[in-house]
Amino acid sequence: MSAHEIQKTLNSAHLHIVDAPSQFDERTSSADDSLRLPLAFTSDTKGLVDPATVSLDVSAQLAFFRKLKYQYLEQKAKDQYIKIIVSDDAPSITAADNELQRQQNELKKQDLKEEKQALAEMHSNIRALAPLVEQDYNRAKALTAEAVTLSRNILDARLAVTRLRQAYPHPRLTVPSAEAQLEEQVADMQNLEDALQTLNGKIDAVKDRVKNGARDVERMRVDRADLEKLVKKSRSDVDDARVVGLYDWYTASLNLHKSFYSLESSRSASENELHLVYSLSSARRKLHITLVFVPNTCQLANAQISGMQSDTNDLVGAHVAANNVPGLIAAVLARARNELV
Repeated sequence: MSAHEIQKTLNSAHLHIVDAPSQFDERTSSADDSLRLPLAFTSDTKGLVDPATVSLDVSAQLAFFRKLKYQYLEQKAKDQYIKIIVSDDAPSITAADNELQRQQNELKKQDLKEEKQALAEMHSNIRALAPLVEQDYNRAKALTAEAVTLSRNILDARLAVTRLRQAYPHPRLTVPSAEAQLEEQVADMQNLEDALQTLNGKIDAVKDRVKNGARDVERMRVDRADLEKLVKKSRSDVDDARVVGLYDWYTASLNLHKSFYSLESSRSASENELHLVYSLSSARRKLHITLVFVPNTCQLANAQISGMQSDTNDLVGAHVAANNVPGLIAAVLARARNELV
């Protein structure tokens, strides 16, 4: 059975919960306003307003009819009493008649009590089961509506699938091929992510180098300004006649030292470090001497010697303590030449 058939069956079923309001209106509606329930019905509306107020109306009417019943019995008893007194042939009422009447009344009271108990039990069952029935009915309506909606959605989905199949004929992408393509795309995205991280690392490194370069440029700009000041100051001292003489003396002394000690090259690695290379021509050996001075002074701080077989720490220590650079060079060259003999 389809969802539409279920909903149609539910709507066409004669359920008491659906027909109860109309049946109650038919049984309680009356053309006589005195018989209408004033709380449950109003003059503006023809149907039931609030079922909860019916019990109040019924209680009020029961109290009214109970009073009316007592008044009726009282008037009937008075009428019969007067008729018996006035009548010429009064009926004889014995104790047996009264006892029979009492027994009949007791039986009627017992039947009435049982009927009232059954009615009260039925009312309690109705009050207990009515919310459950209403809840089940509402749930059934909701489920049928949901079933209809789902069936409509299924039809729409089938129509959409049919349109997709018409729009994309064979060969179509299957589930395994789609999963394989997805895995390839995931791998490509991971590779691209790794490449992006590598590029970000390179960019950070380049940024650091640019920052260091900017600091070096700034430092060199300051050094240039200092050098320009020194150049300007030196230009102002060009007129000093001793500069030419001192330059010639220094050049001659340097040439004499090179020729006397076989100095091949000299290089200033930094402001306080001097590298000297001496040639031991007989054995074609090179002697490297590195002199390290205390910054901004002529005080010898350390000396490193390479190209010798013997230990020169004693020579270096003694001459560094004495700050004797020429003596250190002469002693090292003498020991190196003695090793060649």
